Amino acid sequence: MQIKWADLGQVAEVSFAFGVGIAVVFTVGVLALSRVPDGRSRAVAVSGAATAFALCAAAVAYGLYLLIPQFH
Repeated sequence: MQIKWADLGQVAEVSFAFGVGIAVVFTVGVLALSRVPDGRSRAVAVSGAATAFALCAAAVAYGLYLLIPQFH
């Protein structure tokens, strides 16, 4: 058995990038909810937060799809 170090490094880089990316998107959603102003901008802030949380949920669902063989 031989380890392909370049491929392993590529998997580690992509995993790190997506892990950090999902955390950043979730943080943006929390930040948008924590700074909700009154008035018309409130709808924009809440919809932005909802979009961020939906992206996080989609990423988790896609990860589960890849991990669970019955979904294929």
